[in-house]
Amino acid sequence: MVTYYVLFFIDLASRKVHVAGLTPHPHQEWMKQIARNVTMADWGFLSGARFLIHDRDGKFCPAFRRLLDSGGVRSLVLPARSPNLNAFAERWVRSAKEECLAKLILFGEGSLRRALDDYVAHYHHERNHQGKGNAVLAPRPEDRIGETTGPINRRKRLGGLLNFYCRRAG
Repeated sequence: MVTYYVLFFIDLASRKVHVAGLTPHPHQEWMKQIARNVTMADWGFLSGARFLIHDRDGKFCPAFRRLLDSGGVRSLVLPARSPNLNAFAERWVRSAKEECLAKLILFGEGSLRRALDDYVAHYHHERNHQGKGNAVLAPRPEDRIGETTGPINRRKRLGGLLNFYCRRAG
């Protein structure tokens, strides 16, 4: 058995999730590389962000926070024992576990990565979000959500574990 650590970021306004990386050993060099990746101008997930809220985990080392600061992102550490202040992240972890990961037997990093990639795509493009008025965050143009006529198609992910039903354009 190997424990993998998944580092993800959530844009609180849009609820968009970005899985920045996963590793069995989240050491300082790995965290620094993630910080460089997510703060890169023009394409990093945190490019243009002003703040990053995170818990007090020691993995968010001073070098990680310095790299964020140099990328223009101010690191805000949450107070101890305050899970409600990080509710969006806590909810995403719970949803990913309950809807996906707890129902799979994963054989290494590759299967975990595939499961998370499929879940994130489902989360963004197919899953409705109660906190956003039961809307899909980023519906695909070809998915006619809310239409009442035409054939219904099913999109399966992870062998049918995750399903999405909609009417197709055309």
